[in-house]
Amino acid sequence: MVAAIAAAGLLAACGSNDSTAKSTPTLTTTKATAAAPTTAGSNPSPSSTDQQAPAPAPDSATATSSPERPQPVPSQFITTPSGSPALSDKEKGFLEDLKKAGITPGSSDIAITAANLVCQGMAENAPQDQIVTYVTAIAGSDPSFDPSKMSVEQAGKIYYDVASKSYCKK
Repeated sequence: MVAAIAAAGLLAACGSNDSTAKSTPTLTTTKATAAAPTTAGSNPSPSSTDQQAPAPAPDSATATSSPERPQPVPSQFITTPSGSPALSDKEKGFLEDLKKAGITPGSSDIAITAANLVCQGMAENAPQDQIVTYVTAIAGSDPSFDPSKMSVEQAGKIYYDVASKSYCKK
């Protein structure tokens, strides 16, 4: 019985409408409050146009330290003006060998992906027909692939042959 009375008393205390809020935020901003500068000790009034919370006032430990600076981008991720990553000599040679074999990829990314798949498959001793199947799918996904010039299976075989001879061995 005593526990029931104590629980009812606690619930009644939780249900009171005692609020410490002094004002209700408005959905409009006035030019006076938007233009008024704020100091480290003041709290700006909330507005619907400002979705970010105000930054906390800097303390003495962070105010004296320099801001964090990003690291430079590694050279393998630097892109050329066309938007493609800069190609290595090995990659350029592979693309030239593909052209000699009758394939001009629309994107070097697709061709290099296929070549890397061939090399990885060979390194893992995957069966050649399995590697060719995946490379054929990559070759067929090239937007510049023209099935009227050759079958996708033939293109996949060319990718495999060229990569295994001129790309993976280097």
